[in-house]
Amino acid sequence: MGLQDKVMEQMKTAMKAKDKVALESLRAIKSALLLAQTESGAITDVSEEEEIKLVQRLVKQRKDSAAIFMEQGRNDLAEPELAQVAVIEKFLPEQMSESEIEMVVLQTISTTGADSMKDMGKVMGMVSKTLAGKADGKTISNIVKRNLK
Repeated sequence: MGLQDKVMEQMKTAMKAKDKVALESLRAIKSALLLAQTESGAITDVSEEEEIKLVQRLVKQRKDSAAIFMEQGRNDLAEPELAQVAVIEKFLPEQMSESEIEMVVLQTISTTGADSMKDMGKVMGMVSKTLAGKADGKTISNIVKRNLK
């Protein structure tokens, strides 16, 4: 079952339960999927990798918005954003722990022979490709910085 089918099923459930937060979140995913399909010019299915990137982007947007609202002391606006994050994250693969990410980073560093911050781009590219959808880019970046001097 593709992402679009899963979203439609969840939308039906959310409508029946009158869950406004879930419904709004699911509509955002559906809208982004439709936009991605029509953006490519042909009405084709979006690949699973593109779907994961799309969902990650939606989560990141909401987390960023919530952070800005919290900085401004507007918790009333941040809470709905964080609630949407919880709904949207259900469509992402299970996220890896920091220790698991660090193992992959260390393995990549030893494979590439990276030894300084000049090699960060190379390491980030390889690790990001390996962990696509399973780890947040910011977390990967922090771990790479910590392990390169």
